[in-house]
Amino acid sequence: MTETQMDAADAAAGSAYWKRNLAISLTGSFTTIVAMTLLLPFLPLYVAELGVSEHAATVQWSGIAYGATFFAAALVAPLWGRLGDIYGRKLMLVRASLGMTIAISLMGMAENVWQLVALRLFVGLAGGYASGSMVLVATQTPKDRSAWALGVLSSGIMAGNLVGPLIGGALPPIIGIRGTFLAAGGVIFLAFLATTFLLKEEKSPARRQAAKASGGWPAIPDKGPVVAMLATGLLLMLANMSIEPIITVYVAQLVEDQGRVTMTAGIVMSATALGSILSASRLGKLADRIGHWPVIAGALAVAALLLIPQAFVTNSWQLIALRFLMGIALGGLLPCITAVIRHSVPDSAAGSILGYSISTQYVGQVAGPVLGGFVGGHIGMRAVFLGTCVLLLAGAAYAWMVRPREKTS
Repeated sequence: MTETQMDAADAAAGSAYWKRNLAISLTGSFTTIVAMTLLLPFLPLYVAELGVSEHAATVQWSGIAYGATFFAAALVAPLWGRLGDIYGRKLMLVRASLGMTIAISLMGMAENVWQLVALRLFVGLAGGYASGSMVLVATQTPKDRSAWALGVLSSGIMAGNLVGPLIGGALPPIIGIRGTFLAAGGVIFLAFLATTFLLKEEKSPARRQAAKASGGWPAIPDKGPVVAMLATGLLLMLANMSIEPIITVYVAQLVEDQGRVTMTAGIVMSATALGSILSASRLGKLADRIGHWPVIAGALAVAALLLIPQAFVTNSWQLIALRFLMGIALGGLLPCITAVIRHSVPDSAAGSILGYSISTQYVGQVAGPVLGGFVGGHIGMRAVFLGTCVLLLAGAAYAWMVRPREKTS
């Protein structure tokens, strides 16, 4: 049996521990994402507490501190994926959870804003638990259950993004900002213990040798589907984030009581995440049954069409409903993207390429708000919705054109 055939057989069978690993990865990803996002509501307050007094400087440093984590994570995701291919994916999760335990706990002891930014950079460099979990689950789950399992994991990650700011708003008045960081570090330490002692990864000396010899981009036999998925991941995050800078201003035009603007804007932002949480595992299960490519192209097309009426809504509840429906459509994309990449590359290169996928998603997460803010400010807010619609339709057409004609995934 050739190496490619052995790899295909392993992917079809999966690990004997895949259900246990999914549960641990889901719990660990949720807790680490909560810890990364809980500082959103109080970050400007903490920056001011660290000695930054001017309003403009406070806003600027808050943006730098928040973005530092994602900037650093985008740079190192392929490296951690590559090392995971060689030394094991469990080791990467142990490293990430321990690194985040230390960094987030130290944030509660920062004495100036430079230390806070440095620790946020360190979280991005040393972290990556959620992305590492995606790699582990993708490579250890039976092929016919992979999109469902990745959908469950994606729901946990998105739930962490939703719950984190809520906890960040509730805890500081009770235990203080510094106490909140220490509590978050303690929770991640529990994830570190569970990962270290409960998660089981079957060793593969053959994969390790193959990863050392030829892992990474050169090992991919057909690069077309992988390139399509990297582009789709970027589009997914760009579509999610391009509207973020203008939501509050857009809602202000729709709401008569200006005192309700921020609350309504928060609901609008959360509606997309809630829709994705509810649909991710279901669309993943559908993709396991009918194939990943029809779900990817269909989800992009439906999301694109839902953007058109968003540009012409007349009240906030219409916008909330449409963003919720858009979240349902986009919810299945992340598990399908990961599953297609997993089934398109040899096991020895899976971590490296999924690391590139994480990086492109971070690029979309950074580029989306920048482009959305620029277009909204210079052309108009409707242009943001309609421009994103065009990009998603182009992505849907591209995914449909490059899909493998034979049913392989």
